[in-house]
Amino acid sequence: MTVLTNILPVIQIVLSVVLIATILLQRSNAGLGEAFGGSGGGLYSTRRGFEKFLFYLTIACAIIFTILSFLAILIK
Repeated sequence: MTVLTNILPVIQIVLSVVLIATILLQRSNAGLGEAFGGSGGGLYSTRRGFEKFLFYLTIACAIIFTILSFLAILIK
């Protein structure tokens, strides 16, 4: 149990850096007008290739980070 309490913060730090990087690497198609409900003239585009992989990686990292955070609370 002490090994888990020692390594869990390190895993969370690494995972948080990966999560931040995946969020920042995603391309934002929404302009300021679209953010507040305006049409903005933009077309809806689907994610393909690396964008789709990055999107799913972001979701997976967020879920794993949340689970590890709850686990850290339960251990203490």
